[in-house]
Amino acid sequence: MSPVQARTALGFSCVGHSISHIFEPIFYVVALVLPAQFGISYEAALALILGGKLMFGIVAPLAGWLGDRWSATGMMAVYFLGIGAGAVWAGLAQSPLEMALALGLLGVFGSIYHPVGIAWLVRTAVNRGKALGINGAFGGFGPALGGVMAGVLIDTFGWRSAFLIPGGVTLLLGVAFIWMVARGVIIETKVDARSDPPPDRRDTARVYAIVAMTMLVGGIIYQATQASMPKVFEERLGGLLGDGASGVGLGVMIVYGLAGLFQIWTGHLADRFPLKTVYVSMYLLQVPVLALAATATGLPLLMVMLMMVSFNIGALPAENSLLARYTPPSWRSTAYGMKFVLSFGISGLAVPLVAWLRATTGDFMVLYLVLATLAGLVLIAGVRLPRERPAPEPTAAAPAE
Repeated sequence: MSPVQARTALGFSCVGHSISHIFEPIFYVVALVLPAQFGISYEAALALILGGKLMFGIVAPLAGWLGDRWSATGMMAVYFLGIGAGAVWAGLAQSPLEMALALGLLGVFGSIYHPVGIAWLVRTAVNRGKALGINGAFGGFGPALGGVMAGVLIDTFGWRSAFLIPGGVTLLLGVAFIWMVARGVIIETKVDARSDPPPDRRDTARVYAIVAMTMLVGGIIYQATQASMPKVFEERLGGLLGDGASGVGLGVMIVYGLAGLFQIWTGHLADRFPLKTVYVSMYLLQVPVLALAATATGLPLLMVMLMMVSFNIGALPAENSLLARYTPPSWRSTAYGMKFVLSFGISGLAVPLVAWLRATTGDFMVLYLVLATLAGLVLIAGVRLPRERPAPEPTAAAPAE
């Protein structure tokens, strides 16, 4: 792979990661105005995304399998075109049912990126932690851009533009991606740029069992935080960043933008320290800040939200490196697909949990205390991860006679 091909692949992988996360916060900001548009409650509006959230994870193993067995670049082309079309449909929706169906389509095509795009990136990276950290930062830029963009577009052009404009841009990116594949600027690669010592089978089984639980719980924390943040900011920031959807969107942008940059640093740590140490440390730090989020208001709330999201997504470079370390390259997209069934699919049930706790208690205090408890459970499980085995020393060649 030439330097131009490597840089182009990294660029589309990073942009694709941003797009995979941009439409969730767009919807959560749009959900603040949908009750008046569709004549439903806020909790009912929030529930419209549930099908899409489940599809985002449930379809991921199939997407990963197709990426392994058919074509990673082909699946990425389908991803850009499909998610763009789904967003345009959401912007044209005339009823809650049509919105739910459009969000479901967004979930189906959105499920492609993480198993295919991340495995594609891992194959080309020598410093995996660094590459995953940079890619993760772009993943954080998606919610950051989505939140503030949705607020500005809603206040300026109406809520439909919040889906129609980014959807149209995504369709154009899909066309550009296909053109670059046809010109040979983007190519398939099936061989890892970096080789690791083979893992012990017992360690592999233990890593899979523990990380399955931690990925599910970490996903629940991420999903619940993202779903509740716009409403929490609307109620507790006290106009700190301005009134209306724009002020809420700006708060979301600050949190996810800076948290995304934090992943570059944790990716650097994942290349230089044991993955277990980096991974467990991120959950150790989450427990107290999640508890603080239960009652924080104003500027302290903004700071607490920034820390809790930073530590949550800061664990991802180490988590994805762990999966890459213990999975053969030919099955890596499939393995990442199974991961995202847990971290984006099943964990999507956090959205109705947010709605139920909000309707039951009238605020989000109990929600964040529950999330702090879950982070503590991940911490307990994470300490059982195996220590990394050092690479075997190269055997010295016998002297010539």
